[in-house]
Amino acid sequence: MSDTLKCVSPVDGNVYVELPLATPAEIDHAVAAAKTAQREWRHVPVTDRAEICRRFVAAFTSESDRIAEELAWQMGRPITQGPGEVSGVAERASYMATIAAGALTDIEVEPKQGFSRFIRREPLGVVLTIAPWNYPYLTAVNSIAPAILSGNSLILKPSAQTPLTAERFADAFAAAGLPDGVFQHLYLSHSATELVIEHPDIDFVNFTGSVPAGRSIQSTAAQRFLGVGLELGGKDPAYVRADADIDNAVTNLVDGAFFNSGQSCCGIERIYVHEDVYDRFIDGFVTEASAYRLGDPTDRDTNLGPVVKPSAADFVREQAAEAMRKGARALIDSASFPKDRPGSTYLAPQVLVDVDHSMKVMTEESFGPIVGIMHVRSDDAAVELMNDSEFGLTASVWTADPDAAIAIGDRIETGTFFMNRCDYLDPALAWTGVKDSGRGCTLSRVGFEHLTRPKSYHLKTTI
Repeated sequence: MSDTLKCVSPVDGNVYVELPLATPAEIDHAVAAAKTAQREWRHVPVTDRAEICRRFVAAFTSESDRIAEELAWQMGRPITQGPGEVSGVAERASYMATIAAGALTDIEVEPKQGFSRFIRREPLGVVLTIAPWNYPYLTAVNSIAPAILSGNSLILKPSAQTPLTAERFADAFAAAGLPDGVFQHLYLSHSATELVIEHPDIDFVNFTGSVPAGRSIQSTAAQRFLGVGLELGGKDPAYVRADADIDNAVTNLVDGAFFNSGQSCCGIERIYVHEDVYDRFIDGFVTEASAYRLGDPTDRDTNLGPVVKPSAADFVREQAAEAMRKGARALIDSASFPKDRPGSTYLAPQVLVDVDHSMKVMTEESFGPIVGIMHVRSDDAAVELMNDSEFGLTASVWTADPDAAIAIGDRIETGTFFMNRCDYLDPALAWTGVKDSGRGCTLSRVGFEHLTRPKSYHLKTTI
């Protein structure tokens, strides 16, 4: 087994960076350092922790250009889009720093003569965050910021595809003055990651990734009754009602389906359109999708980069082929995108119609620049199809009627429900999923509850 991590760039197929994997001794040292640091960090006032978090944001955003270039080479996102992830980290970390004091304050209960009673939120201890490659900073900060603000220490295990993200986090926290040991990172193999989860001084695991990996992590953690937070992906639907602003729906749903080459857990992967506006919607969607410029993500004219690796591209190609064997039609000619060729990581955006739920492209997570679109006759039909999924991360409705949107949202099995927008995390709202999209919650005031434990104080003041 190799003792190094190799990041193969989807841009050119070459090794972009190679780094040593952590040894068992280094793992033990990191966990011990995290435990020691946390004993003091938990007693630092929340206002001081929040100030360090704000300094982290300033240091992190100052490296925006460098981060964007590294992301382009590591996972293929166009270099012009990298700064958007940096600003998203700033938004989320800043918001969590702002609400931390209020969210972590003691919970008072009703008065009782002769007693003082309250519930205090205590940090869990050492948190392990296992980050994915597709939004390696945004997904990681969802747990990193509230964990550290809560008084925990944290160890980050970055994806092997985006290892340099851990170093940028570490640099920014060091510049912010975070005490040594409160934030650390480890480059780990799969087997070593399992050993860390089994370590007796790890107190919580937050993971973003695939359903099979999530099941494995939960199984390992269950041996220690260890708490876990899991975000495991989605097959997120959109429903365009007859009263929708079609131009607005087209623009935003094209972006929701194809931004980051469709490699987003909450990206749009299936669309249901009311039959009265179906033809108009399809015409606009295909026109806008066809205008993408597929190419080298380090070229500033590119707005659609490669998918992460050849196997991911082959997976999407096979989904399309399977659907077409069953009667689906592809509306975009991939020949007009010269870089899209067999075996390549470069994929043209694709729109499939005449699809149904017997096709994998409508039920199985694609994680690529492809979307299936069906017409429906009613809200009831749309709701039934939207709920026909193993996943439930986000869903959106496009309508001019807020009351109708809420009525539909109340029936949708999802963690986040949108009206007239999609593919966005609001840090003021709980980020969570249902069914195979995972368990637990990050962000918002609720996110602090999963990174702390309640401790009750029952003080008799008179004898």
